[in-house]
Amino acid sequence: MRGSKSLERLRNALLACGVLLALTAAPWAQAAQSTSRASKAETKVSSRSAKVSGTRKVAKIKARRTSVAQVAPARPSVGQLSGLHAADDPLDLKSSVALVIDQDTQQVLFSKNPQAVLPIASITKLMTALVVTESGLPLDEVLTISQDDVDTEKGSRSRLGVGTQLTRGEMLLLALMSSENRAAHALGRHYPGGLDRFVAAMNAKAQLLGMHDTRYVEPTGLSSSNRSSANDLARLVDAAYAHQIIRDLSVSREAQVDVGKRQLQFRSTNGLVRNPEWDIGLQKTGYISEAGRCLVMQAQLAGRKLIMVLLDSAGRYSRIADAERIRKWLDHSAAAASMQGVNARF
Repeated sequence: MRGSKSLERLRNALLACGVLLALTAAPWAQAAQSTSRASKAETKVSSRSAKVSGTRKVAKIKARRTSVAQVAPARPSVGQLSGLHAADDPLDLKSSVALVIDQDTQQVLFSKNPQAVLPIASITKLMTALVVTESGLPLDEVLTISQDDVDTEKGSRSRLGVGTQLTRGEMLLLALMSSENRAAHALGRHYPGGLDRFVAAMNAKAQLLGMHDTRYVEPTGLSSSNRSSANDLARLVDAAYAHQIIRDLSVSREAQVDVGKRQLQFRSTNGLVRNPEWDIGLQKTGYISEAGRCLVMQAQLAGRKLIMVLLDSAGRYSRIADAERIRKWLDHSAAAASMQGVNARF
């Protein structure tokens, strides 16, 4: 009995406390529940906001990129502005100017806008090499890259830092094989009388070769004022081909050059020199936005020594693709002519 009463009193006390707790805790519980709901809601909102914010950030970044692309589109070349790309040709070349001639007979095998006078970019360096070679200056003389050789027109990069010392022969190699601008500029700057005399010698040589549509203002090709035509450049290729050193250096595939305590690896800018289907005797590539992609070569194709000029090609690899189209066309034409000869004998 006594235990029963004790249990009953304990139950009543707990009940009273429970009621009291319920009464005092109810507002707090409601607030807690409300806070919990609010917290969850805020978390959801925060999560959504984060997602939205993240999406907006991505959208803003994309918009910025798009805006930059829209603000700074690829600059059209002089040939594009002149409408030269509208000209049709049977090979559907991407180059607006093309010329293929037989080096021995001067027979024109293919032409497209051969008289057009356009910027020629680093094809300029072929004349730079010709003037240096014919000057008879010692190729083992050490030249130094100076601040004057740093490109301030296009902001192009170079692996030859100010103070780099290389021989004239090494500078010539890098200018022809890897189209090194500082090397080409240094070659002109170290000419007797300086850069102005060198540019004058370039223009004098052009006139002597009958390149009357050609004008040079500097030895690298970075200036769009260096201009020529396909007809003129075919003359230049022919003249440069007469020098063994220009032939050898221009078709070099790669070379290691000592620059101070380091060795730098340089490669040809023309992948065709590594292609076994091509027998190239001389080559030079070029590019600035005003000139498009350019390429000149002397090569033996279809049993003939040919000179090929491609200017103002649209697209990074299009000049190489154009050269391949011409090669295949020549091979096909030679095969067809050979078959006709066989049929004629029968």
